Amino acid sequence: MKSIRIGTRNSALALWQAREVARHLQNNNYLTDIVPIVSSGDKNLNQPLYSLGITGVFTRDLDVALLNDEIDIAVHSLKDVPTQLPENIELIAYLERDFPQDVLIRKEESRTKEFHELKLATSSLRRRAFWLRNYPHAEFSDIRGNIQTRLQKLEDQDFDATILSLAGIKRMKMDIDYEMLPLMIPAPSQGVIAVAGHSDKKEINEILSTINHKTTQICVEIERNFLSTLEGGCTAPIGAFAEFFGDQIRFKAALCSLDGKNCIATDENFEYNEEENFGKKLANIVLENGGRELMAEIKGQF
Repeated sequence: MKSIRIGTRNSALALWQAREVARHLQNNNYLTDIVPIVSSGDKNLNQPLYSLGITGVFTRDLDVALLNDEIDIAVHSLKDVPTQLPENIELIAYLERDFPQDVLIRKEESRTKEFHELKLATSSLRRRAFWLRNYPHAEFSDIRGNIQTRLQKLEDQDFDATILSLAGIKRMKMDIDYEMLPLMIPAPSQGVIAVAGHSDKKEINEILSTINHKTTQICVEIERNFLSTLEGGCTAPIGAFAEFFGDQIRFKAALCSLDGKNCIATDENFEYNEEENFGKKLANIVLENGGRELMAEIKGQF
């Protein structure tokens, strides 16, 4: 078989993730080529990708490349992938989840401050809401960019700390101090590398299935079904995390108002079976317990 073309965004972290997928495929004796995709701004879209209103900011370029047969597969941080995918694109494989947690990183002069005193830089609605739930008088600054950019802004600008995904720090082998944040529930599917493919490429999708980590797939599908049922997309403060303990799954999740004052949380243990859509079931419980009104309130603020 010819070499499998692996599409990826062009950032250092995205390239690391693509190389990790390539390593798994090479271990199974498949040839790979990594194809960085920079921008879709000047591409001629000859396929009606977003007729369903799909607006995956971090996945759009790779979706286009997949549908235009410029690549065979696309590698993503799964938390960036919308729960509704363009026609003919599907998630085929999930690598084993490594570090799902959020962590706090401080600048040196803020080492001695208590959590409630910190001025935080984060643009994540989830991180802000969960922090406000515990520290309602917190101040925030917006911060965007890759990990390296955010850490430089932390040094240069007027705030005390930022919150990042531990997965990115570990994957980049960054030697920095961080603090775990038990108060945070991760974004659905945080810490998971996923591989998308074209539904017509049966042979390649069959190959991809050989690197799939089934336990991770089960957990993230529960989380993504929970998110999809709440209709959260990327605009609502929603955390969700599922993990196996023996044959039981523990599922922790919460939907919060933007100011953190109203949070509807769930923490359930259950025995897994393939027939039941647990994510949808648990999301409906949240919706029935005030979540529907809370989601309407959140959507009304945008």
